[in-house]
Amino acid sequence: MPTVSYENAVARMFALGHELAQSPAHKFDLAHMRVLLEALNHPERRFPSVLIAGTNGKGSTAATLASILRASGLSTGLYTSPHLVRINERIRVNNNEIHDEDFASLQAHVDQVAQGLVSHALLPWHPSFFEMMTAIAFEHFARKKVEIAVLEVGMGGRLDATNVVDPRVSVITDISLDHQKYLGNTVGEIAKEKVGIIRPSGSVVTLPQQPEANDVIGNAILDLGARPINAVPYVPPVSPASTQYLISSAGQGVSTTLYRYPLQVLDKEILVETPLVGRHQLRNVALAIAAAVELCRQGFRGITATVIEAGIRETRWPGRFQLIPARPGWPEMIIDVAHNPSGAWALRSALSERYPDRSLIFVFGAMRDKAISEMTEILFPLADRVIATSPENPRAASPEEIRHAAARTGAEIELIEGVPRAMERAREIAAPETLIVVAGSIYLAGEVMRTIGAEI
Repeated sequence: MPTVSYENAVARMFALGHELAQSPAHKFDLAHMRVLLEALNHPERRFPSVLIAGTNGKGSTAATLASILRASGLSTGLYTSPHLVRINERIRVNNNEIHDEDFASLQAHVDQVAQGLVSHALLPWHPSFFEMMTAIAFEHFARKKVEIAVLEVGMGGRLDATNVVDPRVSVITDISLDHQKYLGNTVGEIAKEKVGIIRPSGSVVTLPQQPEANDVIGNAILDLGARPINAVPYVPPVSPASTQYLISSAGQGVSTTLYRYPLQVLDKEILVETPLVGRHQLRNVALAIAAAVELCRQGFRGITATVIEAGIRETRWPGRFQLIPARPGWPEMIIDVAHNPSGAWALRSALSERYPDRSLIFVFGAMRDKAISEMTEILFPLADRVIATSPENPRAASPEEIRHAAARTGAEIELIEGVPRAMERAREIAAPETLIVVAGSIYLAGEVMRTIGAEI
């Protein structure tokens, strides 16, 4: 097999096009994914896994669960999407991103296998970007002999490329409207795609949510004879107005916010301290705890109450209400990947709780296929100024399109082409006490982090 450089491997991946830019027929066909994996000698069967689907919170839940499993001493794979800055972020073993050399080698191997399948008419076309990424992740985890992998569904669930595994535990996070073009126009229709990750007689971790989603999840569990695991016992009884569990701490000169609360886990009381900000994250942490407890009961070694406590505390998940401290020439900044109405409400709640009296400048950019009007109506009333911009993505809405979508908000919106110029403008108009808030898209969050040199 010829040697391929890392740069060429990444370029070849992006040349396949964005997964959502392809037709639903190309994106959604598990039969094709199974053909590819069979040709690779089924790497997905060489490690146990947890599969996590949902509209919001699946990445945070996956990151928290993976941190718990690492703390237990288990060699742990983590597959998430999309990435913020580098494609390697999507594939991690024990929180270490896949090395450039490994990515290049595996991309070349999987690509060569895929091309052979197409040339022999065993596949009708080359696998998509996401199918390739998923196959590379599975092959990497198999070669590294991980003891368990935590897999975040890319989109939907039923026909997502990750859904070829036989998970030890399925987890369903909060479901709301998103990707309607592909998944359906109601919460119930979208939920039917998410419950596709539940297996007959399998274990499924859930929390009560919207009635439409509850009905679909409950019926799927009954129809499949699955075993429901309710994560409610791990959600702290905190009313939205309460600050009982909110504390501030200083570390290395950076002010951070933690939620701290006692919980009974595995017959022991622990003190949960999660660095993930926003009350919505308490639900994601609860789902991760419930999944970890279930894995413990299935016999996975090393998972104890103390380990769960440590794993939650050590969780790192960049771009989720991430605080960038003030530095010379720059005020304090929050970067958040909120990209749908539910995410916007979570961001608004966290801002109102953490910074109730701060002057806010929003730098906002979104994909054209998102619910931009709804997001702006939720977020822009908080802002003193709004800068609309456009990340480097063919699906991105133009600043003018954002202003048109936000017409009903009455916000003062400045249009700036290009993320670097938008950030420079935000810095120019910000007073020292101003908080700059970046939101609207994970692609915007990633480009801002590259622009300002933020750590992930």
